[in-house]
Amino acid sequence: MAKLIAGSAFVITISVLMSGCHVRAEYDPSQQAGANPSIPRARNFFAPPMQVPKYVGWKNGATPKVADGLKIEKIASGLVHPRQIYTLPNGDVLVAEANSPNEEAVTTPKQVIAGLIEARSGKKADGANRITLLRKPANGSGEWERYVFIDHLHSPFGMQLVGDTLYVADTDAILKFPYKTGETTISERGVELADLPDTVNHHWTKALLASRDGKKLYVGVGSNSNVGENGLEVEYRRADILEVDTATGASRIYAAGIRNPTGLQWEPATGRLWAIANERDEIGPDLVPDYLTSVKENAFYGWSKSTRYAI
Repeated sequence: MAKLIAGSAFVITISVLMSGCHVRAEYDPSQQAGANPSIPRARNFFAPPMQVPKYVGWKNGATPKVADGLKIEKIASGLVHPRQIYTLPNGDVLVAEANSPNEEAVTTPKQVIAGLIEARSGKKADGANRITLLRKPANGSGEWERYVFIDHLHSPFGMQLVGDTLYVADTDAILKFPYKTGETTISERGVELADLPDTVNHHWTKALLASRDGKKLYVGVGSNSNVGENGLEVEYRRADILEVDTATGASRIYAAGIRNPTGLQWEPATGRLWAIANERDEIGPDLVPDYLTSVKENAFYGWSKSTRYAI
């Protein structure tokens, strides 16, 4: 009888926790775009509402829809969790096949439930920890030629070519490799230029961008938590964009308070640095909108004020 009661209590608890997942976004995407997006009030949930798409592959003869004037075609399939691409000057395309190193401990029921829901999208799939090179076939049609370009990496993400040096941002370090135009594999081991924050790895991706003159690298380092719940000591140099000197590997915080800067790029007209930021979770399906922002040197962008001042 005791086992029956305990089992029933568990089912009820899971049902209550999962009920938050049925809450859906109420705002149209256009309402949360622009300089002044609509922001609803924050809410508390037993389990955070999560709208995760179910992973499906391309069906034969079918393609995703794209905007008018654009064309889409499949150039590679069967990649192992491709997360980032980088086009080389000769037209070859590098693909970082990687996922989280899964070093963050699962310590709460919320993390267990969130993991089950996120798995529907394929997010929990293992990455290959490699960079694959794709090359357009000579006949110009069909899937591209594929080569293992760099293997045995540690959750790689950002890639940048400066002269004859290819920089790769693993989750824990920036590595540099010698590059020759047209080669299809690099056998040399990477040389570490600079270490990167990698404790816990709640956010593991490290976006990478080189300065126009190639003397600096800019690295997006996400926070180690949602709002500091893993402790402030693991947020050192987190939620920052770091500037790394390519000659010495020395680094500094270029801008702070960007919760998870997953994309970096130069604006072509002004030359100003811009970043895409993933904002915080778990306070409502319409909160908080991710954003695109210009990044000013030494500026602070809001995550998390209490964390920033406490460090």
